[in-house]
Amino acid sequence: LPTIRNEDLCLANMSAMNRFDVLNEQVLQQRGGSPIRIDIEGADQLHLSRPDVMLEAATTSFQLHLQVPFEQAGRYYNASLISCAPLLAAAVNSPLLFGQRLWQETRVPLFEQSVELGGYNGLAEPTLRRVTFGRGYVAGSLLELFEENLEHYPVLLPMPQTEPAARYPHLRLHNGAIWRWVRPLIGFDAAGLGHVRLEQRVLPSGPTVLDMIANAALYFGLVHALAQPPGALETELPFAMARDNFYAAARHGLQAELTWLDGRRYTARELNLEIGLPLARQGLRDFGLSDAEIEHYLGVVEARVRSGQTGAAWQLQRLAQVDGDVHRMMDDYLDNQRAG
Repeated sequence: LPTIRNEDLCLANMSAMNRFDVLNEQVLQQRGGSPIRIDIEGADQLHLSRPDVMLEAATTSFQLHLQVPFEQAGRYYNASLISCAPLLAAAVNSPLLFGQRLWQETRVPLFEQSVELGGYNGLAEPTLRRVTFGRGYVAGSLLELFEENLEHYPVLLPMPQTEPAARYPHLRLHNGAIWRWVRPLIGFDAAGLGHVRLEQRVLPSGPTVLDMIANAALYFGLVHALAQPPGALETELPFAMARDNFYAAARHGLQAELTWLDGRRYTARELNLEIGLPLARQGLRDFGLSDAEIEHYLGVVEARVRSGQTGAAWQLQRLAQVDGDVHRMMDDYLDNQRAG
């Protein structure tokens, strides 16, 4: 929430789950006891240090899961990475922290810094972080990511598991403490049949339930359309560009400049209107949604993008109108949320 205070984020307010106690303890232990340092610059600047991981409580996200056939999962994973930037740019809703105007989606740098850990060699290798966009596309299979987990990341949660080995409890626990912005998951249905899911973690919660379902429609349609062409998209957009696009979208929202598969540079607003939304519409049709339902949800995104009125833009505009009174801004935000 924009009204959260640094003093609210104390261990006394931590959820009463053993997992979180252990997580806090292990993160600090693997950092050699050094405090968590936050350094985020936007219109304002935030520099602080903390002796615990409680800043993670200010990074609430809206996480979407997409179950995919195993043989297609690599394509969908790479398409999900490519989709991150236009998706996030259209949905930014976290421009404030402790009264400071920072990134359009401040959750991104905050989460990366609030549990900053590297691999077996600590922070020495820049591409190895616990919260990460990743080190590259997968070449063929999601198994590459689980092998990367094993090879590069020490166990963070040393907890005994009682599930049978056939359900991969240790693999799943270890993977759950590596927070890729697009994370592969192995799960089991009620009948015990295994499956693969992709967890798209870039989206913020809010501003309204309708906005969140509209964002989900944009992701599911866009990623499906991007995963369908016979050629591999990753040959058209180098991974470094997809990663740069993501951080530009988090920092600047719809004003971000993004490089697309055609090699052209677009503002995120232009990219969504000219390419992203038409692709998402086609993807949702392929999934079998009716045109009326598609327009109901993607129409919300299109109106938001055309007007430039993301949740982040609204918060900053309203904050200026009420002379920086974040509580009054938040009251107005909630009134609008309840009214739809």
